[in-house]
Amino acid sequence: MAKPMHVTENLDQLESGPWPSFVTGLKRLANEGPKQNMVVDLLGQLEHSYKTKKGYWKGGTVGVIGYGGGIIPRFSEVASQFPESSEFHTIRIIPPAGMHYDTKVMRELCNVWEKYGSGLIAFHGQSGDIMFQGVSTANVQPCFDELNEMGFDLGGAGPAVRTGMSCVGAARCEQSCADEQRIMRSLVNEFLDDMHRPALPYKMKFKVSGCPNDCMNAIERADFAVIGTWRDDMKVDQEQVQAFVASKGRKYVVDNVITRCPTHALSLNDDNTLDVDNRNCVRCMHCINVMTRALSVGDDKGVTVLIGGKRTLKIGDLMGTVIIPFKKLETDDDYEELVGLAGEVIDFFAENALEHERTGEMIERIGLTNFLEGIGVEVDPNMISEPRNISYVRMDDWDEEAEKWRQRQAEKAA
Repeated sequence: MAKPMHVTENLDQLESGPWPSFVTGLKRLANEGPKQNMVVDLLGQLEHSYKTKKGYWKGGTVGVIGYGGGIIPRFSEVASQFPESSEFHTIRIIPPAGMHYDTKVMRELCNVWEKYGSGLIAFHGQSGDIMFQGVSTANVQPCFDELNEMGFDLGGAGPAVRTGMSCVGAARCEQSCADEQRIMRSLVNEFLDDMHRPALPYKMKFKVSGCPNDCMNAIERADFAVIGTWRDDMKVDQEQVQAFVASKGRKYVVDNVITRCPTHALSLNDDNTLDVDNRNCVRCMHCINVMTRALSVGDDKGVTVLIGGKRTLKIGDLMGTVIIPFKKLETDDDYEELVGLAGEVIDFFAENALEHERTGEMIERIGLTNFLEGIGVEVDPNMISEPRNISYVRMDDWDEEAEKWRQRQAEKAA
């Protein structure tokens, strides 16, 4: 028998605006969901938190046999007032690379969760996991067992390698410059033990985006970001450029494409053809996104690897630092080298980071040079961040220094 709803004056206000509210979804689960009383008390505890301006969830130890992570335990500190939601744990499940599902699998996932949990599911947050939210301790193991029988595994939680994410990539996107799914699966398969059994100073995230649009927010959010890119010239179809100008007008193209190039690498000729200064193109993708038929990525494709992106923690937000400016991924050996680099980064992070410190914060503390030496990567001129804007980087001898680096690379290759 369903419990009566708690009075939720504060939560009701969240439904009064023009946008959809999570409160409406929770109320629907409280009236129709598989665990109605659990969600009724969940709403009651949330209303209580809004009134007292305090949170009442605490952690603990909840897991499945053989795993050290993947379950986020939530025990209520006000269980006497809201007993049905006294345990509201979250099970994190690794999604398929690129988030590929069919409707049959989606229905099976929902059926399992309605059998054991609250019915509340999140597809997919910045964590990358399928978040099954709201299950009792007793139901964690049988729920996981059924999900595991379907072929799904627990994701990362705690001080461990976290669940990776890759964009849908070449399956649907014509801008793809890499095999996103293979990169993601290679990394996940290699470091699955580090994901299931937390043993790091803090979390470590992989993310893979197939082009510089970075739909996975890897550069801003991943300790190890792999971004598809190209190193030859952007492809230009001049007939399509002229057709685009004819349909939109020169003013539109100048205002919305030419002047928005961050390095002024574009120019529109009198005959409505486009010139591209590829030497100064920084792959921001804006012109390609606007003029998709006329412009496209180059043919010499590969990936860039960046390390250290994260949100605010001990220090402010950090963007990833370029560690490998360009790498081809064509052979099995190429993928093994990429996975090997990831292993070097994880090992160095495990040995040198402080507790509760992300990779980017460790690099800020010890210096990029020490980090590169620790993972066995040589300094590369392309690792300089925004060379046009950094006043303390001397540009008068830039070409000479770059030539010295090229000579070192040639000698190394010989």
